[in-house]
Amino acid sequence: MRSPASLAAILSLTAAPALAAPQVVTDLVPTGALIQEVMGDLAEVRVLLPQGASAHHYQMRPSDAQALQGADVVIWMGPELTPWLSRASDTLSGATQLRLLEVEGVALRDYAGAASEGDADHGDHAGHDDHADHAGHDHGDHADHDHDHDHDHGDHAGHDHVHAGTDPHAWLNPANAAPWLDAIVATLSEQDPQNAATYRANADAAAERIAALDDTLRERLAPHAQDRFVVFHDAYGHFTDHFGLQPAIAVSLGDASTPSAARIDQIRTQIADSGAVCAFPEYAHDAGLITTVTEGSDIRTGGELSPEGGTLSPGAGQYEVLLTQMADTIVDCLADQ
Repeated sequence: MRSPASLAAILSLTAAPALAAPQVVTDLVPTGALIQEVMGDLAEVRVLLPQGASAHHYQMRPSDAQALQGADVVIWMGPELTPWLSRASDTLSGATQLRLLEVEGVALRDYAGAASEGDADHGDHAGHDDHADHAGHDHGDHADHDHDHDHDHGDHAGHDHVHAGTDPHAWLNPANAAPWLDAIVATLSEQDPQNAATYRANADAAAERIAALDDTLRERLAPHAQDRFVVFHDAYGHFTDHFGLQPAIAVSLGDASTPSAARIDQIRTQIADSGAVCAFPEYAHDAGLITTVTEGSDIRTGGELSPEGGTLSPGAGQYEVLLTQMADTIVDCLADQ
């Protein structure tokens, strides 16, 4: 008769080996943070955008291309935000792709300020409960062309262009975290069913924390619902819409292109007419533009905002840090009246 110890040894040799978690590549710190929340310590998410770089205008490095080619899953906002990743993703053959702006139930808005539901704007994806159904195939509507804001900024610097279409800064609305976490769980679980229960539990815990933070920030921002403020570029509509704030006055358009002299004059007039009390420079962008449009006014200059999380290192928890820092920076200036 074999001893219990020998039986255990045999079973250990015949047991199925544990599969490695998928290798995941993403675009930004906030999206990477949500994915890392779901994955926990099973694997480290690779975030492409380095600190200080612009999500709109980044140029990929060879190491980024190598990471994409080695990825099992690529999760990103979509070509509306990162045209450079759109072009690279078109060449991927083996990786599953999940575009978060196309997830059903996500609150979207356009640059004119109109809000909509993701399943209404993305009719091609309506009825797909399994987000993995449309992850990883060729989204023909986006292939071979760039989004509405993908311009050659070298050619267009110094004048303005019509800015229309979807505002891709949707992570600044914390209500979008829940459907994104669900979609991330579905995509990762299809790749790695062995860890599906872990992904689900991690996502549920993250969603609960983010919902609680949402309530806290809403209460903190509520006293400033009528205060006007100035920002560097048109990236904050999801934040102001969700928290019931007045629309921010943006010096630059949503793609952070260089504003024309005519636009600067227009913004100066708008600031004077609005009674704005604070102006916020933006990390890694020209603070001199904020100085230019507020010169001669009584408007206060607040701390730097960083909508893309450019000051943060990748990791779990950084989505909440980004939202908290943004609310704190805004309130600190607006409350000092």
